[in-house]
Formats: sequence, structure tokens, C-alpha cells
Amino acid sequence: MVDDPTTPELAARIAGVKARIHAAESMSGRLGSGVRLLVATKTADADAAVAVVRAGARIVGESRMQELDAKGAALRSAGAKIHVIGQLQRNKAAIAVQWADCVQTVDSLRLAERLSRLCVEAERQLDVMIQVNVSGESTKAGVSPEEALALGAKVQGLPALTVIGFMTIGLNSPDESAVRAGYARLSALRDEALVKSERGELPLKDAWELSMGMSADLEWAIAEGATIVRVGTAVMGQRRA
Repeated sequence: MVDDPTTPELAARIAGVKARIHAAESMSGRLGSGVRLLVATKTADADAAVAVVRAGARIVGESRMQELDAKGAALRSAGAKIHVIGQLQRNKAAIAVQWADCVQTVDSLRLAERLSRLCVEAERQLDVMIQVNVSGESTKAGVSPEEALALGAKVQGLPALTVIGFMTIGLNSPDESAVRAGYARLSALRDEALVKSERGELPLKDAWELSMGMSADLEWAIAEGATIVRVGTAVMGQRRA
């Protein structure tokens, strides 16, 4: 469960986060760059998730496929764009294909192949991101930075999938320089992908998105080039088991 604020309270929280985003863009010389807010609705029920959309959220992120399956129709009806932001098991991929506009957490070719097959069967296209473990923490999912571009190229070669960028979960640390170093690494990877694509060395011309930064560190992520920040507690309140 999450806190159960009214729609005006949710709208105020969303406005507050958007103000932080705007200020961070200004401070980092990126004013007008259009950094987008994704509201993580993990553990929220369908009514709470829809309330967030009605309060002004345009993109919502779901981590658990069982929850997404229960909320997907309501979120679609409310006009939300749905991103999968949690580790995705291949046996749950069909739920992602049914409801998601984007899967941000592709970290293996086998998962991508499963998503591709399901999308072909469903006659639909799916945006995906490559999840990269920039911190090297064993508790975090994602491919290593050294493997990211090669995986991205293989995924882009699959039917029905478009690699639109890269995603990471930042280092769990209060050390700004250490956290930002990881985000800078992802930004550099994205830039390398685009440059090599312009040269015809990689098929990743659409991979310009950088999904990084959460409630506690979105300013640091924006300073390093984030295009999407994933915010949960700053909008939804503290989660309860």
C-alpha cells in the first residue's frame, strides 16, 4: 500500500517534483530540455494509480507484473503511458507486452528475444531500453557498461523492438560525486551509441533516452543528462508492505 492522498494533494506533489526538475534543468544549463517525470506506482492499487494520472502524471512505472496485470486496463483508460521499470522475468514478459509502452529493463538477449516473439505474435511494436549496472553493485540488475552497446545493437536487430535509450539505478550513496560518476558513465554510453550510429557502426540512432535518477537524487541525474527521472515516494508517499 501507499499513502492515500486526495487528487489535489497528488497534484501538489507532482507540481513540486516538476518544480525541482525545472530548477535542476536551469542549474545545469539544460533549461527547456524537457526532462520528463515518470511516477513509480509500485504497490499502489488501480484507483490510486489512476488518481496519479488524473493529478497530472503522464508516464507511470510498474515494477511487478502481477500488479501491472491488475491495473493495466484502468491505466490505459486513464490515458497513461506505462513503462516497466522493475526486473522482468521472461515468464512474465507477456504481461509487459500486453500493457506496456516501454520496457526499460532489458538486460539480456534472451529476454529481448522473448519480448520480440510476443510482440510479433501480437502485431505490435515495443520501445525498450537497455538497463546498465553503472555502479557495479551485485544487488543491482543490468549489463555492464562494457556490454551495453553490443547488447543494444543485438536487441535493435530483433523484430518489433526499438531501442530508445538506456536506464540505470544509481549508486546507493550520499556521495554526490560517486553517484554522478555513474550517471555520467551512462550519458557517455548514450552519446557513444548515437555517434557510432551516425557513422553507421551501430543501429542505435533512436537510443537518445536516459532514464536515471529518483526522488533523492534527481537533480544529480539531470545535471548528467537524464531525460526521464523515476520518482516514487516524493509523489506517492512512503510505501507500506
